[in-house]
Amino acid sequence: MNINTVDLNRPQRFSQFTNMAHYNMQFAGQKKEASPNVKAGAALSSLIGTGTVLTLIAKKQGFPINPKILKNIPLKDWAFFKIAKKGEPDRKLLEIEEKEIISLAAGSVTGGLIGGAVFDRKNMKAKGREALTQIVGNVLIPVGFVGGASRIYKNYENQIKNIMPQIGLDNNNVIKFVNKFIRNIPAIGITAGALVAGIFTGSKVTNFINEKFFGQKKEREIKSTDFAPHVDDLCLAVTLMGAKDSPVASIITRTVPLFLSVPGYQVGKAQEEV
Repeated sequence: MNINTVDLNRPQRFSQFTNMAHYNMQFAGQKKEASPNVKAGAALSSLIGTGTVLTLIAKKQGFPINPKILKNIPLKDWAFFKIAKKGEPDRKLLEIEEKEIISLAAGSVTGGLIGGAVFDRKNMKAKGREALTQIVGNVLIPVGFVGGASRIYKNYENQIKNIMPQIGLDNNNVIKFVNKFIRNIPAIGITAGALVAGIFTGSKVTNFINEKFFGQKKEREIKSTDFAPHVDDLCLAVTLMGAKDSPVASIITRTVPLFLSVPGYQVGKAQEEV
């Protein structure tokens, strides 16, 4: 009987298992990417959810939403597209403030959850966790921080503006703009600081909830998309730099619902960890 020589250079089965274990450890805890169909469904459903709430807000504020009436109104005068005009201080505009932002975000997230249930039912637990993260961590807490800081600032607005240094006399438009900018630096700084503090606080709170209630020990890192629902704060800064309901401020305000569809999209495409 011939005995074959053992080839010590040949990879043995145990080394293959070791390599496989290393591969699994390397990718453990990483989330898989949603398919293009799921992403498309999440985007569509979040836009529908946001659009539905936006329509209800417009109706509540007295704007027409009946298609039969809208067809006789120029597109630029529809609630969503109507912006401020110089010389028309009493022009009725769609208001998007704290309660509207929260409502729009809720509509977006609800749309994302519904889209997730339709296009990707097997990952609903992940979508539920993401919905909690978006509503609590990226909307309620940051908006509360910014809104609270804004109200406190308004109580001392005149005193703060009066102590800010000025450059010469307001004898030309450039100096007027520079002096106005200097007077509003505290408001812009407070808004930015409150927003960042709110988002970081929201992240800590949602990580705590995810760990205690869902057993998710891996901390969720702050993403650039977490700042999407807060374009309204940019609008606040622009408004402080000029007249209330200025054309620039109202144009920025009109983008807020679009950015608020991002939370719902994140919910709809959320996946379980591999």
